[in-house]
Amino acid sequence: MKILLIGQKGQVGWELNRTLSVLGEVAAFDFPEIDLAQPEQITALVREIKPNLLINAAAYTAVDKAEDEPGKVLAINAQAPGILAREAKKIGAVLVHYSTDYVYSGQKNLPYMEQDKTGPLSVYGKSKLEGDQNIQNEKVPHLIFRTSWIYGGRGKNFLLTMLRLAKEKEGIRVVSDQVGSPTWCRTLAEATALILAQGIKDLPNFLKEKGGLYHLTSKGETNWFQFCRAILENDPEKKNHKVKKIISISTKDYPTPAKRPAYSVLSCQLIEKMFGLRLPHWEESLNLVLQKE
Repeated sequence: MKILLIGQKGQVGWELNRTLSVLGEVAAFDFPEIDLAQPEQITALVREIKPNLLINAAAYTAVDKAEDEPGKVLAINAQAPGILAREAKKIGAVLVHYSTDYVYSGQKNLPYMEQDKTGPLSVYGKSKLEGDQNIQNEKVPHLIFRTSWIYGGRGKNFLLTMLRLAKEKEGIRVVSDQVGSPTWCRTLAEATALILAQGIKDLPNFLKEKGGLYHLTSKGETNWFQFCRAILENDPEKKNHKVKKIISISTKDYPTPAKRPAYSVLSCQLIEKMFGLRLPHWEESLNLVLQKE
């Protein structure tokens, strides 16, 4: 099987490049080799590689900066997924795409189900929702995985920022009134590979039957303040910390250009039932990352 992976330098893409190699021959690309803001580059790449499986792990993810660049954000997060879906459909390929908890308003206090009403609060959230809809409208066999609070041992993410700040500052201020599920990028990659392996003999028909939109995150819920505390308490290099105090603050104490959902925990019951997965608790994954497993 020929696999086209877009976004190989990102957290999820880097893990996918490793996990997908057991399923087929992976051709992996990222910016500047492929610019998702340029439609002609997308079509040219897909037509050149002619993959059986197309995986889009790339996105414009600078949530606050997105408020000032709506045109670019929509091109990458909304229009590009639709083009990928259309090109995949033309060659009989299937598409896997990653979306976000930011498509929801955060006004619930129970985990969001796949059929719940969306209500993005930011340019980023709106662009990702439009990308999901553009894929669905093309009616290509697909999987869309909505996930949340992605982190890992490389790249830029909350975990690495907190570990750095712990060595630089005596006090760290962290928001405590936004609730979600921290998700290790390797969990996403491994779950993706496990699901695709189930239909490896005939992915188009497998995804016509079982494909669609699914939530895919770690189990459990927490807030950024508690997540930070768990990171620093379990850091094997704790002896090098300078930090003496983690200070809980509210969202209004830390204003940002883009609004975030206050509660964006996603229910993963559907994906676990459909594909027989057991998703790990966020604390279980965090300890593995900190131990550099």
